Amino acid sequence: MGASSGTTDSLAQVGHVVAVGSGKGGVGKSTVSVNLALALARARARVGLIDADIYGPNLPLMLGVTAMPRSVGQHLVPVDVHGVRLMSMQFFLQGDQPVIWRGPMVHGVVRQFLGEVQWGALDYLIVDLPPGTGDVQLTLTQEIPLSGAVIVTTPQEVALLDARKAIAMFHKAGVPILGVVENMTAYQCPHCGQGSEIFGAGGGRRLADELGVPLLGSLPLDPSLARESDAGRPPVLVRPQEPLAAVFESITRAVQARLAEIARNRPYHLPVVDEAGGSGKGTT
Repeated sequence: MGASSGTTDSLAQVGHVVAVGSGKGGVGKSTVSVNLALALARARARVGLIDADIYGPNLPLMLGVTAMPRSVGQHLVPVDVHGVRLMSMQFFLQGDQPVIWRGPMVHGVVRQFLGEVQWGALDYLIVDLPPGTGDVQLTLTQEIPLSGAVIVTTPQEVALLDARKAIAMFHKAGVPILGVVENMTAYQCPHCGQGSEIFGAGGGRRLADELGVPLLGSLPLDPSLARESDAGRPPVLVRPQEPLAAVFESITRAVQARLAEIARNRPYHLPVVDEAGGSGKGTT
């Protein structure tokens, strides 16, 4: 299925659309999405962020957003927070109101976020995906050409198993894998300084090697990251000079480099001019 005209118009000025997925919940995918978007904005890029976890949206909380999107005609204007344009289902829910919807309604909301939001000119649009390989992922890969996907996992085998399923889905949809982010790699005791690999070790590296893609970065199991995310204070924003923020900055540079590499290697299609002077289909 190709992109609808509304989606095409809304994303006409977007350079790269990057999905952040995991296949499994609770591995820190939203944390990576938020800090990746903020790090790109700190690098003076124009950035949008879609909270595509329709059933469990939490990016407004993680970014400390209290404003609401406004509407202009038939379109929504995303909330601008710390230089990132944000859209989330949470804006349209009351408190702990659950989303109890079947697939077609979820499909409709994702299409609205893509095609009925005034994203404007963006260098990057980051899409934070829900766990699994269901309706949201299918809609996204059918509606727009994704520039690539970042895979987030913890080192343990149960997370790697689900990550492989997400990777297989992206492969079937023809979406390039930009690389792997390994989260919760190790915990360092603040009292004795002893390190402990609570979720195992090396899983992210093994997965990246299997795919032949980079390990974009490894994030420690840091309790302060959870506290600050709950308080709407991402480390890239509030502790930009400290080691944890530096890891996110390094991941961001690696993502940018992979996108540039993929763009360079993408076949360029030249128009074929027939004998009557008209243009036919392109060739490589």
